[in-house]
Amino acid sequence: MFKLWYTIIKDVRILLRDKVGILMAIIMPVILVVVVTSIQNSTFELMNKNKLVLLVANQDTGKLSPQLIQSIDKIGMFRVKELAKGSDANALKTKLQAKEAELAVLIPKDFTARVSERAQASANKALKSFGMEGDSLKAAKGSTDPINMYYNPVLQEQIRLSVDGALRSALQLVESRETLRDLYLAINDKPLPDTLEREMLSSKTQIKQVSTSRSGDRLIPNASQHNVPAWTIFAMFFIVMSLGGSVVREKVSGSFIRLKTMPTNFIVGLISKQIVYLGVTMFQALVIFSLGVWLFPVMGLPALNIPSDILGLILVTILTGWCAVSYAICVGVFSKTQEQANGFGAVSIVILAAIGGLMVPSYVVSGPMKLLVNFSPLHWCIEAYYNLFLEGGRFADVISNIIPLIGITLLLQAVTVIALKRKNLI
Repeated sequence: MFKLWYTIIKDVRILLRDKVGILMAIIMPVILVVVVTSIQNSTFELMNKNKLVLLVANQDTGKLSPQLIQSIDKIGMFRVKELAKGSDANALKTKLQAKEAELAVLIPKDFTARVSERAQASANKALKSFGMEGDSLKAAKGSTDPINMYYNPVLQEQIRLSVDGALRSALQLVESRETLRDLYLAINDKPLPDTLEREMLSSKTQIKQVSTSRSGDRLIPNASQHNVPAWTIFAMFFIVMSLGGSVVREKVSGSFIRLKTMPTNFIVGLISKQIVYLGVTMFQALVIFSLGVWLFPVMGLPALNIPSDILGLILVTILTGWCAVSYAICVGVFSKTQEQANGFGAVSIVILAAIGGLMVPSYVVSGPMKLLVNFSPLHWCIEAYYNLFLEGGRFADVISNIIPLIGITLLLQAVTVIALKRKNLI
């Protein structure tokens, strides 16, 4: 046991002398988490809280265009700004290019007339299907000129599709109201009362949002819940820069060979490195989680909500750190120079993070890449964390994620030992 203890002391001293390694392991992940969370929080607020600025150029002089603008405003997604009468498409494009807004809508001149014609035609068809005669009406002039939606090219397609759906909903409400008025007038020879109109248009099937979280609560995801676990994992695996380089330095300096002449075993050295750097990964997680809990609210970011199963969180963190340490040692054993360990280690972690769901959610991955997701240890780590943080699960609920993670870790350990034996280093 004393051999292991003194080996741990030696590895700790080596680690403390590696100032760049400490910087990469602690300071850089902290900066990364704060910056990425701040940026993504703006996106979350844009979709959930903030309203998109929508410029409206209304060239129509009828009664339906103001109703359309009012319906758009009631959706809650937009902060509507009407331009002066007579504004055209060029005026909208100029303002969008000047970054005054991200979206704009142009209502054509004959909007009210065309919608009224189409509503009257639809009402007449309905009356004829009831066996009633509608008012004689000229043939419709054709479909209404399109309501042009102008957008800034940098706007994400997902947001544009959401906006398109919202505008269609507002337009459908205006057209349905006008058709309903014409039908009521034709049948009852009097205008549709406002109270009845509101009652008929508001009688819709309600949509109730039900969370599938194991706790039964409606958990609202935020940037902290997504980013803090993800970039904590990234920071843990990025110790390959320090640990992998340390293993290479000991190989190049001949430490492995000298250990063979002593009454000890290099396995003790491997265990020592794993214990020391596992402690580093646990410290990384403690620092980053603490930032999410206490610093983020001070910065105006949403606080990180720690899962109720603290023991499960600790166990998942330990297993994640162990896998990260095993990967770093494996990279160090196969690398011939420190530059190889640093270069391959850094690039491979970024690739594993990309296909593992840290940068792009794994559920959007399709095709052949879907199979590669399961080979990334970071995928199983993030799935376990998300199960705890976002779904309110407990450790028993993440066993299906932990088993593959342990399997990958043991595989890395076995590959490392086999490689050391083939190199006659142990």
